Amino acid sequence: MTLLIVKNITREGPGILEKILHENNIGFHIVDLDAGDNLPEPDNYSALIVFGGPDSANDKTEKMHQELAMIEKAIDLEIPYLGICLGMQTLAKSRGALIRKNEVREIGFTSEDGEYYSVNIQDEFVNDPLFAGLGNPLKIFHLHGETVDLTDNIELLGTGKYCKNQIIKAGKNAYGIQGHFELTPEMFEVWLDNDPELMELDRNMLLQDFYELDGEYSNNGYTLFSNFLKIAGLL
Repeated sequence: MTLLIVKNITREGPGILEKILHENNIGFHIVDLDAGDNLPEPDNYSALIVFGGPDSANDKTEKMHQELAMIEKAIDLEIPYLGICLGMQTLAKSRGALIRKNEVREIGFTSEDGEYYSVNIQDEFVNDPLFAGLGNPLKIFHLHGETVDLTDNIELLGTGKYCKNQIIKAGKNAYGIQGHFELTPEMFEVWLDNDPELMELDRNMLLQDFYELDGEYSNNGYTLFSNFLKIAGLL
């Protein structure tokens, strides 16, 4: 019973998820595509989580071609899947959705109106096992400029104010989340030092937002990843 974790860029990794995996002695294998690792066959794993990165699901690179093919195979085999940011968009792309530029870039914890970014879980999906023990709405961190236009074979579970399609589900057990719930303080510092879009913003304000939300944000991330691991039969 092993979890496959795919990193599209080295700095965007499991974070809070890794703590849960160690606490519960859950086996996992990390593939770092940014470091040149090769993608294994998904049917060798019990579940699959794909994290974010600066690529677009529309890229014509061999890396993206292989990633989309792997995700499509995993979903067809009903291997539990969770995609974060780019991993959500690649899930949607593998199901035939259109990936396009969003009307606004969502970067950080707060929008241009000064309010925290949040996701509203649709009423008909509040009892989905992914959301067990979570409140509604959920505050979230964003780092994306693209969005997805959904197809009939994708359900919309959660919506946002500036980017409507925030949490999706395809098939039996494949989920995608447009924002990030995995950040730890150490990871956030690395992102602030290296991500070009975050480096354009006020570092002190970003840190202030992070620490003001830390308890709520971390609890939500811990609960959400734990719920997915339960869906996958790993916890």
